[in-house]
Amino acid sequence: MTDQPPPSGSPPPADAPAAGADATLPPSHLTPRTREGWIATLVYLGLFLLVMPPVTHTVLDRPDVWVFGVPFFFAALLALYTGLIVVLVWALRRRL
Repeated sequence: MTDQPPPSGSPPPADAPAAGADATLPPSHLTPRTREGWIATLVYLGLFLLVMPPVTHTVLDRPDVWVFGVPFFFAALLALYTGLIVVLVWALRRRL
């Protein structure tokens, strides 16, 4: 016997949702499901925004300031990129 759709006049299968009923969708894989997942995502996005050109050109670009013999710009970027890596490692260990 072949799998053919039922004729148009026949009733829908028993497991099909009724017309007009709200079928619950599974949670999206694009949004975090836990509170810790939201925290990791927001912290990562916040740090990532700080390494983007509007911030780096206006706030971090201080050529006269040096930190431990390194220009402030590079020291700040090192700290921010280290923070990004820390968030990723934290999320990996928590299995988020």
